[in-house]
Amino acid sequence: MDDEKLPSESRGKPIRCRAAVSRKPGEPLVIEEIMVAPPMPHEVRIRIICTSLCHSDLSFWKMKDFPAIFPRILGHEAIGVVESVGEDVNEVTEGDTVIPTFMSECGECADCKSTRSNLCTKFPRPSIFMPRYGTSRFTDLSGEVLYHFLSVSSFTEYTVVDIAHITKIDPAIPPSRACLLSCGVSTGVGAAWRTAEVEKGSTVAIFGLGSIGLAVAEGARLCGAARIIGVDVNRDKFEIGKKFGLTDFVDPANSENNSVSEVIKEMTGGGADYCFECVGLISLVQEAYACCRKGWGKTVVLGMDKPGSQVTLPSLDIIFGKTLTGSLFGGLKPKSDIAVLINRYKDKELQLDEFVTHEIRFEEINKAFDLLIEGKCLRCVIYMTNE
Repeated sequence: MDDEKLPSESRGKPIRCRAAVSRKPGEPLVIEEIMVAPPMPHEVRIRIICTSLCHSDLSFWKMKDFPAIFPRILGHEAIGVVESVGEDVNEVTEGDTVIPTFMSECGECADCKSTRSNLCTKFPRPSIFMPRYGTSRFTDLSGEVLYHFLSVSSFTEYTVVDIAHITKIDPAIPPSRACLLSCGVSTGVGAAWRTAEVEKGSTVAIFGLGSIGLAVAEGARLCGAARIIGVDVNRDKFEIGKKFGLTDFVDPANSENNSVSEVIKEMTGGGADYCFECVGLISLVQEAYACCRKGWGKTVVLGMDKPGSQVTLPSLDIIFGKTLTGSLFGGLKPKSDIAVLINRYKDKELQLDEFVTHEIRFEEINKAFDLLIEGKCLRCVIYMTNE
């Protein structure tokens, strides 16, 4: 891609391109032409190579009330090439291959400088606008503002992202695999690796075997877990999960009169060392916590229930040393940890190919939503061009 290193003719000018716009909740995305403004200082304009569909996209697409907002360009798992940069951008240059992430890393705040957190105090949460200016870089051809999504908005041929949400990567990795590290796989693998710090020879229980749960299994496998128990209502997930290290399976519907926590405590002789909740249900958080071992058991929550939901835990379990913690983006710092995962993929240690179940063209993007709704895919990669 040497020609992409040449100066961009579109630098400093608006770009007219195609985007899949979500105009009403739950309705098919509309592929239309939009205008993408040039990047402001600290911003990067990216040509998207490919993107993939995550459950968060699906959730916000269906959502009718705030934080849902329309019209909006969804998508946050992607890989692209830098088309142009704004002033004060030194980390990347035109032609670089980059991964945008909803997780920010300014590198300057107390959290970013700490090894104990992957949060960013300067940009604490993704925005519907560009974080430094509170404005959008998208408009439709009639001039109407189109809102950003999770600071990325990848369902468009070109997007603008703050440099705090950009990670430069090795262009040698296939784009259709690298884009998975923009959110889902990184979140699951990181939760086992960074958040829980799963130990070799340990026992792991995972509640929910969607792509995030299976990525947790992959992370636990890489950490050397001896036993990885999957919990799901779909028995087909066990065969899929074996690819990622699952050794056992529990179907809540076939547990007779016992709770899942009772089943797992009996299977493990007292409880799992590490439990992961990957669905987003408070009831499962409590069940996962109940089946982790007293003394050192750790429960990690990756799923997010509706705002205002509260967890009730037995105080004695807390006193007996069981811990409960959350994990955002798997506890990973994007600008350093994504490179580690890429190297592990290149070394044939980390599995990424197995997560991609479907590959489609941009024009078929609504098909990706159908596949995810019907539970027929783990990750559907969407190619922006036919090249």
